[in-house]
Amino acid sequence: MAQNAPGKHFRKGLSLAQLFTLFPDDDSAEAWFVNRRWPDGVRCPHCDCDNIQDGARHKTQRYRCRGCRRRFSARTDTILADSNIGFRDWLVAIYLMTTGLKGLSSMKLHRDLGVTQKTAWFMQHRIRKAWAEGSADPFLGPVEADETFVGGKARNMSASRRREVISGRGPVGKVAVVGVKDRASGKVAAQPVPDTSARTLVPFVASRTEAGAEVYTDEHSAYKPLASLGYCHAAVAHSAREYARGDVSTNGIESLWSMFKRGYIGTYHHMSEAHLHRYVDEFTGRHNIRPLDTLEQMGSVVAGMVGKRLRYDELIAA
Repeated sequence: MAQNAPGKHFRKGLSLAQLFTLFPDDDSAEAWFVNRRWPDGVRCPHCDCDNIQDGARHKTQRYRCRGCRRRFSARTDTILADSNIGFRDWLVAIYLMTTGLKGLSSMKLHRDLGVTQKTAWFMQHRIRKAWAEGSADPFLGPVEADETFVGGKARNMSASRRREVISGRGPVGKVAVVGVKDRASGKVAAQPVPDTSARTLVPFVASRTEAGAEVYTDEHSAYKPLASLGYCHAAVAHSAREYARGDVSTNGIESLWSMFKRGYIGTYHHMSEAHLHRYVDEFTGRHNIRPLDTLEQMGSVVAGMVGKRLRYDELIAA
């Protein structure tokens, strides 16, 4: 039996044809956005009043709050604010990025939606912003921690660039990304870091892991201080070809790196250091909603849009 979308066998997928049947126009897509944002009825994003006038005579602000008298729409106080892209196009973009496990190039999105590549690129970064988590509850554990490196290959660099970056030891010319995976929930968290020293890695792991939890890593010495902080730390020796010892392994978090690298090599080909955290947010965010049905995945992205903004000037200034 063919699957409608990639993911877990128990998930209810959604084909692209079904998506267009559910949302044949902008009005149906907007109604879905409204319902996902305000499942208990529309409330004013400015004062939280529920005394709302619908159908106000305004081109883009269909609601008017009878409390504070301000106008607003489903886009207000979200990453969709000030966007001229229709709700259905946004919904299609969310669908494609949610179901594309290895990512989605801006060139493909620009062709699929009939927008410019610049617009598609901006849309994608706004969706990635929805996946960016603020303060989240620490993982209960057991937790796996590991780091990976992202960047170009020396053979693809010019001679001058190669001389500039290739000096000293380690993964030169690359950016480190550290991540943790909670075995209990299956969720992950990751972020780019300036180095892989103990002063960098340990605070990251500690900030995302419940005190006293079990933490599994490889033999990298930077993780050793975790034990002195009260964590039950155990490590596998990859250098000795040890990849699992009982429950101790980092195979789970390494599967995230594998998917991330596939996206880097096969879809994006390059991730600038300035925007690397956004791509990390995309892959961790998509991983964390994998158990949900496709429509629920899309709904979680909409929920993550609220209270966030990303302006184009801010994006290109990075």
